[in-house]
Amino acid sequence: MGMAHVVVLAAVLAMATTVSASPEAGVQPLSKIAIHKATVELHGSAYVRASALLLGDGDQQEGDTATVTVEYGWQNPATDDWIAVFSPSDFISGSCPNPRRYPTEPLLCTAPIKYQYANFSANYLYWGKGTIQFQLINQRSDFSFALFTGGLENPKLVGLTKLSPFKNPKAPVFPRLAQGKTHDEMAVTWTSGYDVGEAYPFVEWGMVTSGSGGGNPARTPAGTLTFNRGSMCGAPARTIGWRDPGFIHTAFMRGLWPNKEYFYKIGHELPDGTVVWGKPYTFRAPPTPGQSSLQRVIVFGDMGKAERDGSNEYANYQPGSLNTTDALVKDLDNFDMVFHIGDLPYANGYISQWDQFTAQVAPISARKPYMIASGNHERDWPNTGGFFDVEDSGGECGVLAETMYYYPAENRANFWYKVDYGMFRFCVADSEHDWREGTPQYKFIEECLSTVDRKHQPWLIFAAHRVLGYSSNKWYAEQGSFEEPEGRESLQKLWQRYRVDLAFFGHVHNYERTCPLYQNQCVSNERSRYSGTMNGTIFVVAGGGGSHLNGYTSAIPKWSVFRDRDYGFTKLTAFNHSSLLFEYKRSSDGKVYDNLTIHRDYRDVLGCVHDSCFPTTLAT
Repeated sequence: MGMAHVVVLAAVLAMATTVSASPEAGVQPLSKIAIHKATVELHGSAYVRASALLLGDGDQQEGDTATVTVEYGWQNPATDDWIAVFSPSDFISGSCPNPRRYPTEPLLCTAPIKYQYANFSANYLYWGKGTIQFQLINQRSDFSFALFTGGLENPKLVGLTKLSPFKNPKAPVFPRLAQGKTHDEMAVTWTSGYDVGEAYPFVEWGMVTSGSGGGNPARTPAGTLTFNRGSMCGAPARTIGWRDPGFIHTAFMRGLWPNKEYFYKIGHELPDGTVVWGKPYTFRAPPTPGQSSLQRVIVFGDMGKAERDGSNEYANYQPGSLNTTDALVKDLDNFDMVFHIGDLPYANGYISQWDQFTAQVAPISARKPYMIASGNHERDWPNTGGFFDVEDSGGECGVLAETMYYYPAENRANFWYKVDYGMFRFCVADSEHDWREGTPQYKFIEECLSTVDRKHQPWLIFAAHRVLGYSSNKWYAEQGSFEEPEGRESLQKLWQRYRVDLAFFGHVHNYERTCPLYQNQCVSNERSRYSGTMNGTIFVVAGGGGSHLNGYTSAIPKWSVFRDRDYGFTKLTAFNHSSLLFEYKRSSDGKVYDNLTIHRDYRDVLGCVHDSCFPTTLAT
């Protein structure tokens, strides 16, 4: 239960209160723990107890998630006592960023993966004892539960216990589907504890056939990636936020038949020929470019992660995250693909949070292509080649997002790519790298917009994390720009010339839709039912996925059609080549609170509007 020796916890924390992305940005809750002030004062009356059973055994939610009951107490309970969960359990060993003050001083070298206040248990202050249930996921190691007093700012460790890891801590978990570089290719990425020298990773898959449920399966080998502490660019990712990420595997299922249903199962073949399997799943293959069928796509940003066990590390940071996740899981049969346009877990350098995010969205990403974009909380760190010289990623500098998820970019360090999905083309930009005229990304954007065949793929969508278009968000209004600095100046002529239908952005944590716009002017008086020639692009801020909400300017610009300071997501439904439905839904109830329709023919796309006309000749 308690440790046999007394430890002084040294100054190791480069406090991760990062430079904010905006005046309203939140603080990563794990960074609130002042580990540099912590001491160990193990007390004879203090105890912490947790189940000694193997996690992931029996009916423990199929082996990757389990609920553990933790009992604790001591004779001096206080309102700011707290319980921390560490993994690995040996959190006082390893490579610490700061030197010892004396030769035998052990150091606390890692932050907890989550925590909860002890008085979350109602009887704690009165009886000096309590019970909390923690939800754990398989993160490839064992666990420690520690009772601290003194609050987060002056923590004193008074009790400790350890818990064994999951039954198979190396098992493959939390698959993430993504559409490949062609429409007939689906990538699946997952995490495990197996290096390629220990077990060979692969995906077994095949077409679902009537009657039997599955045809003869094929096996496709997977590539394996990982990274180390030296891959991180700064603290806390390089110091107390570091946690071994395990191994990330990606396999490609190619030659898919359009709209057919497929089954798949990830696995690792051990040297003796036995296989460690993941869970079985199914997915529907994408339609061919231009194919006319019902096609439904979800778009949102800035969701973050939250804790189902009541852990309050994210209680005021991403309070809407679970609502959005659950709303999408509930509606899983009514959409085909997801675009999460930046700011995924808001790990901010606490690497353990990426595992927890992939676990949270796995019910979605294991069944639907989960396409991502790069946000400031994934990429930004000074002097690392990004456009913004701020510390929003907590030292991750893009490594986690670029490794944990697949996306069909030509260069994974350049987070821009296109996706052809039936009647849609999506051009996904990277707002954390320079997008202005003359840059490689500008060249990509123009090529993506200009090479789509609009008679077969009429619905052209642009997406990026930061608002490169329009937003009446409070801090943008204070800057007088209603956009990121230099956001739309280089891009608006491209959007207009190539007739982009809708442009989606996150970063601002609310919802807003504009009229069809060009050069700050509404080019239509219609507000929700559009038909015929489109004279401009409709801009949508869909950053209310789950993180703390942002406000608006009090004066509503003329171009702002609908605003909602709530958590939600958007949905595009293409019925055919002439009809598109856009909806905004709140995560709390899944109901539609804003919508628009576009009805038009191919000739309306070709129709000449301001700054979209190509030269003509008088010759006959």
